[in-house]
Amino acid sequence: MISYLEFEKPVAALEARIAELRETAQGGDIDITSEIRRLEAKSAELLASTYKALTPWQKTQVARHPARPHFKDYVEAIFTDFMPLGGDRLYGEDQAIIGGFAKLGNRRVMLIGHEKGNDTQSRIRHNFGMGKPEGYRKAIRLMEMASRFGLPVVTLVDTSGAFPGIEAEERGQAEAIARSTEACLALGVPMVATIVGEGGSGGAVALASAERVLMFEHAVYSVISPEGCASILWRTSEKAADAAEAMKVTAQDLLVLGVIDRIVREPVGGAHRNPAAATALLGTAIAEELDALSGKSADELRLLRADRFLRIGA
Repeated sequence: MISYLEFEKPVAALEARIAELRETAQGGDIDITSEIRRLEAKSAELLASTYKALTPWQKTQVARHPARPHFKDYVEAIFTDFMPLGGDRLYGEDQAIIGGFAKLGNRRVMLIGHEKGNDTQSRIRHNFGMGKPEGYRKAIRLMEMASRFGLPVVTLVDTSGAFPGIEAEERGQAEAIARSTEACLALGVPMVATIVGEGGSGGAVALASAERVLMFEHAVYSVISPEGCASILWRTSEKAADAAEAMKVTAQDLLVLGVIDRIVREPVGGAHRNPAAATALLGTAIAEELDALSGKSADELRLLRADRFLRIGA
């Protein structure tokens, strides 16, 4: 069953009516096929028009949809031979950030990303995708390993932000994020990062400082959540919609600003409505970017990264 968002209520009402008519048609003698088809066409048209005119706050809601594909879904759909590698060799294992060797088509890559989980138990285990210092230090270790073996790095970013708990601060959260960002910029192999859901603050940048940054059509990317921004500026999270508008969190705004390089299209109604199509589109986009980057020297790749980040806001 689809979990409808607040702004999707008209679509939900239509689809509920369609479901009722289908049930009636199964047990009755009246042919209402034409009416069902008419309503299906109307529902599809309404869904398409709704998603063409989403506000930044509505896109934020779509990016957070619980049924949206997560890291493990992309691994199963796009990649093969995934071999997870755990631990930071300093403190422990962080399940919010997962990484390891994988294959994208015939190309071996180092795959790293945030995992939010898809039910209560897994969300708690993965800490809702909020990485701790050991998660970012694990990412650094895997990026350095990728450089040694000459493997391109692919990251899938989906986090509301790094974990802000006191234990994370005690273990050096800010330093770990900074060093992870530094490791991205220093890589001597191609790196392609994709914002697949939420890209929140330094927790996202630490895995997204690549020479090519992609972003799903209805993903969001910002230095703070709209609620957090609203709480600071207006002392209330009820102004989150206004904050999202002002912050330019959408892929469309960020492409214009030069923060990202490419928007990956989503199926009509968002990735959560057709995960198979969404993951296929993402796999194709990542493969195309890796093809474009192949053959470039380590110095060329570092220069590409430096140039793209120095151009932002220029």
